[in-house]
Amino acid sequence: MHYFITTPIYYANDAPHIGHAYTTIAADVLARYHRRVGDDVFFLTGTDEHGAKIAEAARQAGMDPQTFTDRIAEEYRAAWGRLEISHDGFIRTTSPRHKDAVGVFLQRLYDAGDVYRGRYEGFYCVGCERFLTEDELVSGLCPLHNRPPVPYAEDNYFFRLSRYQDALIRGLTNPADPNHYEVDPPARRNEVLGKLNVGLSDISISRATLTWGIPLPFDPGQTTYVWVDALINYVSAIGYVDDPATFQRYWPANLHLMAKDILWFHAIVWPAMLLSAGLALPRRIYAHGFFTIGGQKMSKTLGNIILPAELVERFGADASRYLLLSEFPFGTDGDVSLESMTARYNADLANDVGNLLNRTVAMVNRYCQGAVPEPGPAAPKDDDRKDDDRKDDDRKDEDLRGSAQQAVAEMHRALGALEFHAATAAIRGLATRANKYVDETAPWVLARSDRARLGTVLHNLVETERILSELAWPFLPSASEEMASQLGVPLGVAGDWSGGALAWGQLPVRTRVAASPRPLFPKLLT
Repeated sequence: MHYFITTPIYYANDAPHIGHAYTTIAADVLARYHRRVGDDVFFLTGTDEHGAKIAEAARQAGMDPQTFTDRIAEEYRAAWGRLEISHDGFIRTTSPRHKDAVGVFLQRLYDAGDVYRGRYEGFYCVGCERFLTEDELVSGLCPLHNRPPVPYAEDNYFFRLSRYQDALIRGLTNPADPNHYEVDPPARRNEVLGKLNVGLSDISISRATLTWGIPLPFDPGQTTYVWVDALINYVSAIGYVDDPATFQRYWPANLHLMAKDILWFHAIVWPAMLLSAGLALPRRIYAHGFFTIGGQKMSKTLGNIILPAELVERFGADASRYLLLSEFPFGTDGDVSLESMTARYNADLANDVGNLLNRTVAMVNRYCQGAVPEPGPAAPKDDDRKDDDRKDDDRKDEDLRGSAQQAVAEMHRALGALEFHAATAAIRGLATRANKYVDETAPWVLARSDRARLGTVLHNLVETERILSELAWPFLPSASEEMASQLGVPLGVAGDWSGGALAWGQLPVRTRVAASPRPLFPKLLT
C-alpha cells in the first residue's frame, strides 16, 4: 500500500522552533511506522519561500530574498537532520520544479472557468499572509499577531471558492461520496463544517504589487498569492508536471498534518482547488494543537522560543522526539517546559527504559557469561517446590508475555488514531512491567537456587526488550538500534511489523549480549 504523508511547508522567514519540530517529528514517527508495516512511504516536508513577509525579512537582514531563503532552508534541513527526520522529499517553493507545477495547476483552474478578474478591497495581515474579514478581527486586530491588518485595495484575480461549497460539504459528511475526505480531530471537523454551512466567498489568488512570488501563467503581471502557491507543493513535489508515474503512485495524500491555525487553507481552499483541477482529494487532514511554554504562548518578544538544537543539546535527538510527543494529547493545546521534560526524561527513559537494559545486560553477563539462556525446563511435579510456587512463576511469565502483546496492539491502535501520547505510554508501560518482573523474580536469588528458572527469567527479559526496541524505533530510532545492539538481536527492517518481528518467541538462538552495558539515557540533573 502507498502511504503519502506531508507536513506543511514551513514559512522561511526565520529558523525553525519546536512548534515546527512537533509536527515534523509526528510525521516522521508515522512514516517510520508505515515503513515497518510494509507500506510504500513518501514523507514530504519543505519550506514556503515567497510572499510579502519573506521579502520584508530579507530586507531587514540586508539580503535579497533568494539568498535569504537559501539560508533559512538550510537551517531547516540541519534541524531535521539533528532530529533524525527521515523525509523522502524536501520541497522549496523557489525551485524550478515547483514553479512549473504552479503554472500548470493555475492554468487548469483558469481553463475550468474558476478564475476571474475583479477588485479586492479589505484587510491583509502580512504576518498571516492572508486576507481577513472584519468578523475575524478582535478589536480591529489580527487575533494571531495582535496588530492591525493593512487596508488593501487592487485589481487582481479571484478563485470561485463559492462554487465548491456544496461539494465540500458532501465530501466531508458522506463517506460514500467519490470526493470524501476526513478532517480530524472531531472539533476541527466541526469547525470546518461550521464555516462551510455559513457560506463561502470567492478568494483573491494574486497580488498586483508584490514581485517576490510566481507570476500567474495567464497574466504574468500578477503574482500568485503565497498560500495558493504553497498548497500546490503537495503535488509539485511528487511529479505533478515532470514525473507522472510517481504522481500516480502516491497521489492522493493519505495524510496532511499541520497545526490548527492553517486548517482553513488545507480543509477548504485546497480541496476546492483540487476539485477545480480535476484531482482527487487528500484522504485525511489532521490539525493538532498549539504549544505554550510555561503557560505562555511562544514569542520572540517574551524570549521563550525553544529551538530544536537546544532540545537536542540537552536531551539528545531520540529523547527530544519522545518528549515532545508524550507531553500531552496530539490534537489538543498543551504546555511544555524544560523542567517538565527533564522530569519525564528521568522517569520514563533513564529510570525505566535505560535502567531495564542496563540491569538485563549486566545479569546475563554476570550469571550466564553473556549468552542468553534458553528457557529452563518445566519443574517436575515431584520437585521440592509447592504447586502454588510453580503456578506463581507461570503467572508472572504469562503476565509479562501478555504485557508485551498488549503493548504491540496498543502501538498499532494508537498510531492509527494519531494518539502519540498513548503510543509512548505503551513503550513506557512495557518497560515498567519488565522492571517489575525483575523485582518479582529476583534473578540474583535464582542464580544461587534455581538455574533452570533463572534461564527462563533472563530469556523472557531479553525477549521483552527485543520487542520493546522494535516498538520504540519510530520514536527513538538511534536508541532502539543501540538497545538491539546491546541485546545482540537484529532490529527489524521495512515490512517486518506485518510479519513476526513483534510476536513473542522470535529471539534468535545463541544470542549474546554486549560485554558490558552502555548507558542508554544518562540521568539528568533537575
